[in-house]
Amino acid sequence: MLGLRGDRGSTLPIYIWLTGILLFAAFAFFAFAQAASARNGAQSAADAAALAAAQDARDELMEGLEGAIGVDDDWLDWLDGGAFGDKFEGATAAAQQLAAENDSTVQGEAQRVTVGELPGFRVAIKTNFTVGDSIIPGTETKHAKADATAVIAPRCDFDLDADPVDPITLDCDGESVDIDPEDFDLDDLPDASVLFSVHLAE
Repeated sequence: MLGLRGDRGSTLPIYIWLTGILLFAAFAFFAFAQAASARNGAQSAADAAALAAAQDARDELMEGLEGAIGVDDDWLDWLDGGAFGDKFEGATAAAQQLAAENDSTVQGEAQRVTVGELPGFRVAIKTNFTVGDSIIPGTETKHAKADATAVIAPRCDFDLDADPVDPITLDCDGESVDIDPEDFDLDDLPDASVLFSVHLAE
C-alpha cells in the first residue's frame, strides 16, 4: 500500500506540468486567433475602402462622360478609360468614410494606380482597434494594417471606326445602349454600373 501511495504522489507533478502546457497552448492559440481576427478585420476594411474610392471615381467618370457627349468629339474615349484623369478629389473621402464605418483609418490618400491597363485606386488602412490583451507582450497596443486595390473596368464594346457625331450602339456585356450625340439626353445613359464595373484587383 505504501508503494501505491508513492506512485500516486509521483504522478501529481506530471499532471500539473501537462495541465500547464495545455493551458499555455490554449492561451497561445487564442492569441493567434485574436491576431488573425484583427488581420481579417483590417483586410475587410481595406477592401471596402478601396471599392468606395473606385466607385466614387466611377461616378466622376460618368459625369465627365455625360458632359462630353455631343460636345467633345473624343467622348468615346471616356468609355474605354482613355479619358480617365488623375484628379478624383472624392476618392479619398469615400475611402475614409468606409474605413471609418469599419473602425479603421485610411493612411495617407487613395493612390491612383493602373493594374493591367485598368485605372484604379490603392488604399492602405490601419485599424482603430488593437489585437487585444494576450500572453504575447505588446498585442494590447498593436494595430492591424492592410491594403487593397480596386479597379474600374469598361464594360461596353463599340465599333472603333464609329463617327462620334453619329448615333452609336454600345454593347455592354450583352445590354444594348443607344446614344445619339446630336440628340442626347442624360436619361439615355444607364446606371454607371452598366457601363463600368468596379472590383478588387487580384
